[in-house]
Amino acid sequence: MSASIDEASSAAEVRAALTALHAQEAAITTQLGALSASQADLSRHLSRLDLLRASLGAQAIAVRSIGSEMLTSAAETAGRLSNGVKQLDSEKERVEATLGVVEQVAELKACVNGVVGSMGAPQDWEAAAAYLDRASRIPDEVARGAFAGSIVPSVEVPDAPWVTLDQARESLCKLFLREFENAAAAGDGAKVTRFFKLFPLIGRADVGLDVYGRYVCQGVAGTARAALKDTAAARRDVFFYASALTRLFEHIAQIIDSHGALVERHYGSGKMVRVIERLQMEADVQGGIILDTWSDERAVDRKLTDVKSYPFSFLVQSFLPQGPRGGGGGGIVGNARGASPALGNSGARNSEDEGVNMKEVDGLLSEIALMLGRWALYTRFIATKCQDTAAAKEALVVPELLVKSNLSRKVGGKLTTPYNVMSTFFFRRSVEKAFQLDEYPTGLSLSMSKQIQGNAPYIIMAVDDVMYIANAVLDKCLSTRQREIIASVLPTVGRVLGSDFIGMVQRKMRDESYPKPMVQGGFPPEEKIIQFIVLVNSLDMANEYLDRIISTRIVMDEDHGSPRLRDKGVADWFPFGRDSAFVAGALQTLETSVVAKSTELLNEGIQVLFNQVVKLRLRPVLSDTFRDADYTLTEAELAELAHQNDETEAQVLEQVPRRFEQGWEQLMKPIARIMTPRTFGSLLDITARYLARVLEKRVLSYAGRATPYGAVRLERDFGGIVDCVARGDYGVREGFGRVTQLLMVANMEDEEWDEVEAGEVGMDWVLSVEERRRARSMVIRERQ
Repeated sequence: MSASIDEASSAAEVRAALTALHAQEAAITTQLGALSASQADLSRHLSRLDLLRASLGAQAIAVRSIGSEMLTSAAETAGRLSNGVKQLDSEKERVEATLGVVEQVAELKACVNGVVGSMGAPQDWEAAAAYLDRASRIPDEVARGAFAGSIVPSVEVPDAPWVTLDQARESLCKLFLREFENAAAAGDGAKVTRFFKLFPLIGRADVGLDVYGRYVCQGVAGTARAALKDTAAARRDVFFYASALTRLFEHIAQIIDSHGALVERHYGSGKMVRVIERLQMEADVQGGIILDTWSDERAVDRKLTDVKSYPFSFLVQSFLPQGPRGGGGGGIVGNARGASPALGNSGARNSEDEGVNMKEVDGLLSEIALMLGRWALYTRFIATKCQDTAAAKEALVVPELLVKSNLSRKVGGKLTTPYNVMSTFFFRRSVEKAFQLDEYPTGLSLSMSKQIQGNAPYIIMAVDDVMYIANAVLDKCLSTRQREIIASVLPTVGRVLGSDFIGMVQRKMRDESYPKPMVQGGFPPEEKIIQFIVLVNSLDMANEYLDRIISTRIVMDEDHGSPRLRDKGVADWFPFGRDSAFVAGALQTLETSVVAKSTELLNEGIQVLFNQVVKLRLRPVLSDTFRDADYTLTEAELAELAHQNDETEAQVLEQVPRRFEQGWEQLMKPIARIMTPRTFGSLLDITARYLARVLEKRVLSYAGRATPYGAVRLERDFGGIVDCVARGDYGVREGFGRVTQLLMVANMEDEEWDEVEAGEVGMDWVLSVEERRRARSMVIRERQ
């Protein structure tokens, strides 16, 4: 391309640039001409489109006008057709309704004629009842309408149909009732069933259920009377009346089972409840007679009076202050009393025993428990039969006919209340009797040279007796299957165990066996120490026995975190609502409350045993252990001392652990072989903590005086003591953690100590920084 005119430097270059510009101008002019020509064609095309749009608009208006006229006509035609169809449907429905009424009136006329005909010469009662049943399905507005009133009557049956049918129902009801009663009196079961099935067909189901209920109740009354006709000798049998009540309930259950299907089939689902209500009324009467007769025959009211007035003299006297030295609060520590009420006034106890015969009370409790158990089974059976089939998966509920029944109230007054009162007396009197006859185990000694007689655990006899009775009382209580009994007896057992049983052990520990020195500065008598240990063992074993008793009955439900009855069979004894969970909770509460009280006394007893026995004897053991032990000596000085005493250096180094082990075993072994493993473990733990404090003070007493060699000896000697104490119970070592760390710090190399100071040692310290520095300064490091 030629250079720009602006860059031309000669005339030739200017002419060349002008020639190029003229060429460009010509090209642009040509392009503009072509563009103008195409714009004219575009305008022409747009004009043609405008003309076409106007033409199409007119045609669209014409089409819409034609469509509107055609659709309007079609819509009007469709509307007329729809109205016509609706009219036809309405007329069809009216015709069908009219035909239905005509058919129903015809059916009514046939039923009326059939009823009258069947009740005539043929006396076909089943057919007559069937006609009435068919007539009952015709709506009242048809049967009692004017059309039926004008069509149905005839020369043979001139009355209105509803009048004829009502008269027939009434007449047949009286007839069926009369025939039913005659058949029942004659014992004709087939005829009874025949007429019983006809009552619902004539619309008299209530009458049929009532008369059937009276019929089946005759057998109930006869069974109850027969059960009480035995001889006086038979009535004296402990379970005579329980058996009579059982036969009554079983007979009613058999009636319900055998007749329920018949009633449900012919009268409908749930109609058996009406018969059950009638049976329950008879059960109220006959069961009440049995319970009243039992109560009079067994003189229950007199027994209750005797039981309520029983003074429990032994227990009362046991908790009264006796003698001038008697005092004391609720704990063990206090002035010991010399005499025990267990040693006196046996004549008064004998007279009390004669006033209330424990064997008779136990027999009554067994009889009541059996009757209550049978009542529970009967209640569950009736509840199941009365339960709505739609609620079969829900928890059972005691039906109102039982809740409001006279027999239920009678059971509460004649059985439940006496059981609660007598059960409380029986258990408390058993606890009292157990302590009246209580004995300590014999043949025990703190001398290792004497062989111990008997077998561990060494406890008072009362523990076995009381826990055996407690287990029996719980068994019998659960066998009643009554929530009301559980709610009363279990808390009572807990109160008696917590107050009387534990209270008596506490009194013995405080007043009879407290290990108090006879002279100031002396040791308690061996007999008192042994008795006190036995009482501590007794509390421990009582907890274990009670845990066994309860754990055989309940187990923790991991899903819900609450207790439940372990035995599925026992859980089924309490089917109503949350009764099963309530019983399990009551058992757990019993154990928790009693164990809390006994454990508190047990811990206090172990502390007393430590303070009055172990601690006093441990002091001379420690004094002898560290006799002549000098940790300020160097290794050479110790060797010289051993030479002067004609001993080897090894003998001198072993003196402290050997002396302690000898004294420790003489102190603890006699105690360990009498105590239970748990109580001795607790005592050992207390002793170890005390010993750790004593050793810590002794370690710190050498501050700035111990030689490096003496510190090593100190660590080895104390390690031997800890090994001896922790023998058989490694967990005891935890109590010596401070002493161990003090000696470890004292014997550290300088490099190790620097790491400790820098915080580079990964250790769980029980010592503070200041205590570690104090331990470090204990050793005189300049001496060699």
